[in-house]
Amino acid sequence: MASRSLGGLGGNRGGGGGGGRKSLSARNAAVERRNLITVCRFSVKTLIDRSCFETIDDSSPEFNNFAAILEQILSHRLKGQVTWFGYESPRSFWDYIRVACRKVSQNCICSIENMENVSSSRAKGRAWIRVALMEKHLSEYISTALRDFKTTRRFYEDGAIVLGEEANMLAGMLLGLNAIDFSFCLKGEGLDGNFPAVIDYTPYLKFTQSSDSISSDEEELRTLGSSGSESSTPENIGPPFIMDENSWFNKCKRVKQKYQLTLEQKGYLEELLRLRENQLSESVAQNKILLQRIEDSDLAHKLEKEQLEYIIVELQDQLKSCQSLDQLSAEVSLSQTSLDPGQSQGDGKRDTLNLISEVMFGHSEKTAVCEPGNGLSPDSESAGTLILDLPVSRTVKKILPHYLVSVGL
Repeated sequence: MASRSLGGLGGNRGGGGGGGRKSLSARNAAVERRNLITVCRFSVKTLIDRSCFETIDDSSPEFNNFAAILEQILSHRLKGQVTWFGYESPRSFWDYIRVACRKVSQNCICSIENMENVSSSRAKGRAWIRVALMEKHLSEYISTALRDFKTTRRFYEDGAIVLGEEANMLAGMLLGLNAIDFSFCLKGEGLDGNFPAVIDYTPYLKFTQSSDSISSDEEELRTLGSSGSESSTPENIGPPFIMDENSWFNKCKRVKQKYQLTLEQKGYLEELLRLRENQLSESVAQNKILLQRIEDSDLAHKLEKEQLEYIIVELQDQLKSCQSLDQLSAEVSLSQTSLDPGQSQGDGKRDTLNLISEVMFGHSEKTAVCEPGNGLSPDSESAGTLILDLPVSRTVKKILPHYLVSVGL
């Protein structure tokens, strides 16, 4: 009975130990995921802050730390590749990105694959991180890959960050990197795929000391200061406090430098703003002048158009009056011809004969003729017209018979 009871107790302990191991494993996985996501958020913030003062390139420690963090996140619980012999060989996150990000428009997957100086899968993944950052599409790549849940399940085990709720946070925090201009060289040592990336947690660690622990810390400093000396007199505790004063002095110096840098940037921005305001005022003045010219041109064009329209109306009226006169004259001539065509023809011939007789003979009623070598005629008092016997009249007398024959007189 005793042995059975001991056996049962041992069995219960074994079962409790198995449950404890599972809970401990789950806790460790959750803590690991939370640590990676938190430190990734810190690294993104430090990158954004650093980009305000200098260009981010391969030599930036903030970027190197961020690249190591992102590589750790994408490699978290990544499945190995099963060989023909049933063994799992380790693989890089590039194998997953290459398949899951094919749907991104104008992606750089083929360019990374065809790079000559990058041979290993891990190096290609690091090159992809740099190219995606320079293209400002890293968040788009990650979002597209996470939406392909089937491919993600095929490459990652349960409990991976990309399969949990933290994945959505990852895509959101990477969106802020699109505001940074990166400059990378894809032939540097950062692409070496022989060594895994190591995260430096020291920039993100901060310990806040409470007021209750100050006395104990001072005692510890005294102990550490007097441990290497023969006597523990108060004079031997000076160096720690001197070092503390130096640290405060260095902090004040750094703050002063930052303040001076901020003042210089403020002066530069104010000068730039003043220059832009002057350019804006000049542009506004030029714009007003151009607008006034346009208005004057429009007014001149309107006046010219009105004048042309008035001239066109006048010409149309004159054309109508001429047409009416031509029509009236044609009607009058037709009416005269229809009434007495013979009489009108005889009257015309008679008028022609009278004109010829006046030209030839140089007399008519109340007409006096002055010929060469003669004086005035007795009837000169009643003369109304003086016709001279000029050579032109003699010429008319020669031509007249021919003209009479041509008109049928």
